[in-house]
Amino acid sequence: MSQLRHLVSRRDFLAGVATGGALIMLHPFSARAQANQSHLRIMETTDIHVNVLPYDYYADKANDTMGLSRTASLIEAVRKEATNAMLIDNGDLLQGNPMGDYIAYERGMKDGDLHPVMKGMNLLGYECSTLGNHEFNYGLSFMDKVLAGANFPFVCANLIRGTELAANPRDDKLYLKPFVILDRKIKDGSGAEQPIRIGIIGFVPPQIMVWDLKNLEGSVKTRDIVEAAKAWVPQMKEEGADIIIALSHSGIDVKQGDMMENASFFVAGVEGIDAVFTGHQHLVFPGKKDFQSLEAVDTAKGTLQGKPAVMAGFWGSHMGLIDLLLERDGSTWKIVSATSEARPIFERADKTNKPTVADDQRIVVALKQDHEATLAYVRRPVGKTSAPLYSYFALVADDPSVQIVSQAQTWYLKDILKNTEWKDMPLLSAAAPFKAGGRNGADYYTDVPVGDIAIKNVADLYLYPNTVRAVEITGAEVKEWLEMSAGIFNRIEPGKADQALINTDFPSYNFDVIDGVTYRIDLSQPPKYDSKGGLGNAGSNRIIDLMFDGKPIDPMRKFVVATNNYRAGGGGNFPEINASKIIYEAPDTNRDVIVRYIVSKGTINPSADANWSFAPLPETSVVFETGAKAREFIAQVKSLKIEPAGEGEAGFSKYRITL
Repeated sequence: MSQLRHLVSRRDFLAGVATGGALIMLHPFSARAQANQSHLRIMETTDIHVNVLPYDYYADKANDTMGLSRTASLIEAVRKEATNAMLIDNGDLLQGNPMGDYIAYERGMKDGDLHPVMKGMNLLGYECSTLGNHEFNYGLSFMDKVLAGANFPFVCANLIRGTELAANPRDDKLYLKPFVILDRKIKDGSGAEQPIRIGIIGFVPPQIMVWDLKNLEGSVKTRDIVEAAKAWVPQMKEEGADIIIALSHSGIDVKQGDMMENASFFVAGVEGIDAVFTGHQHLVFPGKKDFQSLEAVDTAKGTLQGKPAVMAGFWGSHMGLIDLLLERDGSTWKIVSATSEARPIFERADKTNKPTVADDQRIVVALKQDHEATLAYVRRPVGKTSAPLYSYFALVADDPSVQIVSQAQTWYLKDILKNTEWKDMPLLSAAAPFKAGGRNGADYYTDVPVGDIAIKNVADLYLYPNTVRAVEITGAEVKEWLEMSAGIFNRIEPGKADQALINTDFPSYNFDVIDGVTYRIDLSQPPKYDSKGGLGNAGSNRIIDLMFDGKPIDPMRKFVVATNNYRAGGGGNFPEINASKIIYEAPDTNRDVIVRYIVSKGTINPSADANWSFAPLPETSVVFETGAKAREFIAQVKSLKIEPAGEGEAGFSKYRITL
């Protein structure tokens, strides 16, 4: 049995000790714990996405807002003053930056290889992890080889091996163990060691069967998260778990439904679960910004339905921490009190991000070769661009970073379909801006200067290892696709100044621009669909003047649309867009297609063709936020009148559009 280590916090302190130049303060639970009580601290990382080091490979420069090697310093600071502490992870480890792609596509994973993420995690001594949806992006075989290198277990209670769900979830043939029960010893208030059995159960979003259908179809299925929790938690109790914590790679939403993507709120409501570690949404909980208006969600105390919970940002930006004051109740333990916090690795000061911790050098040294190999990989040139590629205005005007994706997709599929029954059918292309600030910060934009384009720039243009798909739809369905995309904009009142343009709950990767048609967006109309694809205003028509080949689009005419496996499989819940519409499944990733396109052209001209715009609204203006560097590109946006409108929050700049 390994002994948990008990720790301290930086808030709510009673006494302090100086260690290594930093003042470490005792959490009240430490002082209050009596002979029959213990203070247990549980630390979380989530959504690392291969960002083990504080380096942005897309920008090819250091970044103080990311890196497990930085989070590790928070973890170790806690442990130095702790006797009862444990570390868990909440998934999304294996994909998300060029190091992940380098390992998957260039180096590969042979049996016995140790993935860079596992090198770092093994050094930190994790107790357990669950699977995130991005674990499946490179296929099950790759995932299995990576997980084999972990010195800790992975659990998942709703991923089923094979194609059949059992009548009773406890009869499912699961891909991994649904849970583990860790037999540990913790020190009580008197210093005596006491046994405790800590149960850990894990969950993945069921939507992986849509998002990664190609990798998973015929091999696995998923079950509803809450259904699986209600089935397995009683067994954990039967097997003697004193406390049960959920590793829920699922966000926070209070609108209940079947097969929820963001089910952590309802996981907290399952009887027997004591604490919930959540993630997936790349947000922070508890905190002053996210989830403020949700009923039974306490963003100050950090509770969901009264249960302690935490969401620790993304890319190592925060360490999640739940403190439990436990009391011995006969032969078992009960929770007397709890607190939670999401502790950052950086702070915003003087308009810059400043680190609050240093790197754990053990991780830096362990990943030195992987880091250098990744740098060589991403710096490899594949062609040139005659115009800059940037996404600062991708949500308000036709954009070069989206344009080049559509150009490459069209080029690729036109050749593939030339000898098929679809050869004479009009070919359109749908693409969305992946790097458009938002929840990922004010530096999260594509910015490629004129000149050489390297692999790092292509990865910057297209973040995910999606594969190309072609769907066949009607002109009417093209319009509804665009109506869904237009939901990213708030309704604008004509004649009113400086109204907020962007609905920040609508993810930018669902803002598809369709090239090959022209159209305008009437912002005075309400959104027809909400951010989850629900029909909110059936009579609304934001998309106007939709034209193909200079004429109003024929609602009955058939079109082929180039897109990716996520959208074609139903990702984003776009109306009528699902796997039944797919006519071609490409073996190539969208990123590989972009590389091939650039190589074939030698030099590309990615200038946007302004095929969409906002309909005029007299005496009306709107405001939006984007990266500060956007001011360098304002003059290149010809279809809009954009002007600076002051500073935004957290490094963003505010701009005004006169409609």
